[in-house]
Amino acid sequence: MSVDLITIARPYAEAVFARAMETDTLDKWADMLDFLAAVVSDAAVADVIVNPAVEHDRRLQLLLDIGGEQLTEEGRNLLRVLVENNRLPALPDIATLFHQLKSEHDGAIDVEVISAYALKPEVEKELASALKKKLGKEVNISSSKDPALIGGVKIRAGDMVIDGSVAGAVSQLANELGI
Repeated sequence: MSVDLITIARPYAEAVFARAMETDTLDKWADMLDFLAAVVSDAAVADVIVNPAVEHDRRLQLLLDIGGEQLTEEGRNLLRVLVENNRLPALPDIATLFHQLKSEHDGAIDVEVISAYALKPEVEKELASALKKKLGKEVNISSSKDPALIGGVKIRAGDMVIDGSVAGAVSQLANELGI
């Protein structure tokens, strides 16, 4: 997630979440946002939605045609607003932020664990248990691998980041030494 796109996406995600709460359609909105995020992330569609030569009406019609029955009237309205304000590239971040809000509402938190090596399922379970005790919430873990960390893990849970990686320790040491 880009910092700029998160800043742009947050008010949309919060507004959609509030509307989903009002209408008791959290799951429907989650599905629509996931679908739309996947559509705008497709390379061919992404080229069209950022192309200044393509008019807003054509972009909107393309997405409405692709969405078809997947979209409610409110989903189509969201697309109209995003097209008019040139915010379509923020859709994946809107979906991510929406899911974070939904998890918080459900009493859970999404935690991203990045490690130098793939985590074994039993390690993920132990980590989830420890984080559940620390955070007081159910924990939904997603893990990924980043060899640049050298060793250890980096954990992101909402705004909290725990950097227990070798690369993070080396970077901190370099900062302390003024290098």
